[in-house]
Amino acid sequence: MKPNRRGFTLIELLVVVVVIGILAAMAMPKFASTKGKAEYAAMRSDLRNLLTAEESYYYGSNVYSASLDSVKAAPSPGVQMTVLEATASGWSATSTHPLAYPHVCAVYFGNAAPVAPATVPEVVACN
Repeated sequence: MKPNRRGFTLIELLVVVVVIGILAAMAMPKFASTKGKAEYAAMRSDLRNLLTAEESYYYGSNVYSASLDSVKAAPSPGVQMTVLEATASGWSATSTHPLAYPHVCAVYFGNAAPVAPATVPEVVACN
């Protein structure tokens, strides 16, 4: 009569751990790029929100503002947004994030000087 076998052997457990490790190693690169894409989307979204905030500020004061606080535009965590030029006739801004690819997004409005990579007014462009 055979003895009653209970549980798993050490070899069976090691094989399962190795298989799970191989599957995890294949999946990790796909998840790593997902975070960068989310940061990229946050940069673009923040610049679109700045477009709205600058227009709202302009209708109240007839001039665009270089201060993010005065237009009440708060960037997403990790996103660094900078208004480069703000006059009565236009403005330009950039946003960056160290984890996002592409690394720089820009937008300009009105008679402000275009900021690379933006080439069309009111259209957020990234490189």
